[in-house]
Amino acid sequence: MNNTFLTATLVATGLLGGGAAWAQVAGSTTTSAAPTESTQVAMGWSAKKAILGKVVYTESGQPIGKVDDLIISPEKNLSYFIVGAGGFVGIGRHDVAIPVSQIKGVNGRLVMPGVTKDVLKAMPEFSYTPDDEAQRLKLQAAVELEMTHAQDRLVELEKKAATATADGRRQLAQQKAALQTELKSLQARAAEMNKAGARRWRSFEANVSAALARLHKAVESAIG
Repeated sequence: MNNTFLTATLVATGLLGGGAAWAQVAGSTTTSAAPTESTQVAMGWSAKKAILGKVVYTESGQPIGKVDDLIISPEKNLSYFIVGAGGFVGIGRHDVAIPVSQIKGVNGRLVMPGVTKDVLKAMPEFSYTPDDEAQRLKLQAAVELEMTHAQDRLVELEKKAATATADGRRQLAQQKAALQTELKSLQARAAEMNKAGARRWRSFEANVSAALARLHKAVESAIG
C-alpha cells in the first residue's frame, strides 16, 4: 500500500470515507494525558466499534465471516484483516488473512468483491505464531551482536598491524580481509531478511544463519 499510517489506509479503502458510517468517536474521557492528547483520544476512532466484529459480505450480500483482528505491519500500515469464516460458509473455524485492499466499505458494509465460498475455503488458514516472532527477534539480536564483535576485532587488527613485522602485517591483512568479507555477507543477508518482515523472514533464515556461523568462525580465527 502507498498509505503510511493506519488511518490513511482506512480512508483509502473506503472504511473511514463518506462521513459518519465509519467515523466512530471514542467519547469524552478523563486521562492523565495532556489536554491536546485527550482531545485526540476523544475525537479519534475506535477499531472495536468501527471494524472489529463486523460481518464481511460478498457482492451478492452473502455473509462470509467476521473481522476478528487487524494486522499492522512494522511500517505502521494496516496490512490485513483477520476474518473468521467459521459458521457462515458451512466449514469449521477457518481464519484467513485478507489484504486490506481486497475489502471495501460499501453502503455501511464490509464487502469483499469476487469472493465465493470455494475461494474462501481454498485460502490458507491463518494462525498466530508468537514463538516464530520470538525466534526472529532472537536471530536478529544474534546477528547484531556478532557484527559488533567483528567490528571490534577489525579495530584490534588495525592496532596490531601498526606495530607488527612485515610478515605479521601480511597475516593480519589476510585475517582482516576474511573478516570483512564475512561481515559484508552477513550484513547483506540480514538486510534481506529484515526487509522481508515478520511474515516472510523464514525464507531467509537459513542463509542468515549460515552467514552468521561463517562470521563467528572468522572472528574466532582472527583471535590469537
